[in-house]
Amino acid sequence: MSIPQAEAVGLRPPVLLLILIATVGPVALNIFMPSMPGMQAVFNVDYATVQLTLTFYLVAMAISQVVFGPLSDRYGRRPLLLIGLVLFVVGSALAAFAPTIELLIAARMIQGIGGASGLVLTRAVIRDCYDRSKSASMIGYVTMGMVVGPMLAPYFGGVLDEHYGWQSSFIALIILGSAIFAVTYLAMRETNTSRTAGAGFGPLFAGARILFASPAFWTYAGVLSFASASFFTFLAAAPYIAVDLMGLPPRVYGQYFPLGAIGYMTGNFLSGRYSERFGPHRMIMIGSVIGIASVAGLIASAILGILHPLSLFLPMTFVAVSNGLVLPNATANIVSIRPDHAGAAAGLSGAFQLLIGAAATVLVGAIQDDTQMPMALVMSAALLISFAGAMIGRPLLRREGVI
Repeated sequence: MSIPQAEAVGLRPPVLLLILIATVGPVALNIFMPSMPGMQAVFNVDYATVQLTLTFYLVAMAISQVVFGPLSDRYGRRPLLLIGLVLFVVGSALAAFAPTIELLIAARMIQGIGGASGLVLTRAVIRDCYDRSKSASMIGYVTMGMVVGPMLAPYFGGVLDEHYGWQSSFIALIILGSAIFAVTYLAMRETNTSRTAGAGFGPLFAGARILFASPAFWTYAGVLSFASASFFTFLAAAPYIAVDLMGLPPRVYGQYFPLGAIGYMTGNFLSGRYSERFGPHRMIMIGSVIGIASVAGLIASAILGILHPLSLFLPMTFVAVSNGLVLPNATANIVSIRPDHAGAAAGLSGAFQLLIGAAATVLVGAIQDDTQMPMALVMSAALLISFAGAMIGRPLLRREGVI
């Protein structure tokens, strides 16, 4: 097996740097969550409007996912990463000093575009530097490492909000983004040593035409997207339920949030350990059942009028376990449909994942009341759709010769 040119000439960046670059986008997504309920009074708007700061962040990340990769094939990973980090810092600065909710939403979009660059391009850098088997392992290390930042971000965001106001989270992101930009500029060399003028969006469009004709691709893209939509629904609705309805300080909300991250890490660990033994389909089905049963607990507590942090975060922990079982196995099926277009399949399904998640945040905001029932119903509908897709997906894979 040939050694990638980037590895042969010693261009591999430090793994810790890749983790930091990949983490900046998810940290920005989560650190602002505890401040969202208080934004209603700051900008004199309803909570559904405040939720748009999350919705459009996801939309921006979705669009960027299918842009940064092809551009980096043509122009290189390093310049696109640096441009993305500059956009992230600029978006954070605009958000910190936004005088209106409309400008804050626009700033979050700029921030989301920049944050997406790290998620997409770190994987490309790893593929440049390692062979196929080793790259899977390295992506796993980076993914495990990047969970830590988003897990701790809501707690620090809550502490900053309580002591210094909502702008302080964005100021912290300015500092973080600037520091990562400086280290990237100084320590990272270009890893894409085989750039050609023909690279760019052509392979993506070619792959899209083939994948869009595949019922199995659409089915498993739906499994992936609607399963993760349950998580984005929680992100959008939980701060209002915890801070406004339960009266928790933002810092305390942040203290409970790591339960979900621990659940997601557990699900991913189980996927890594047992997916080869039991197969992706069985793991998806097990994860779907766990998720649906967990959301049933949210519905039950809403019917009984129970408002306690554990009635909110404990079911979400098991929904996160469900996501950890469903998402990697659904992704494995997606990229196996046409292995010669695996990159396009990953990028397009990732974009759909974020767009469906953004739609879920709009829906839960539109029907939000003074209970956790709207959140539970949207999460339940998303997981049921994902489960239905998994039920019909296996015969489609067999029909298309994947299994």
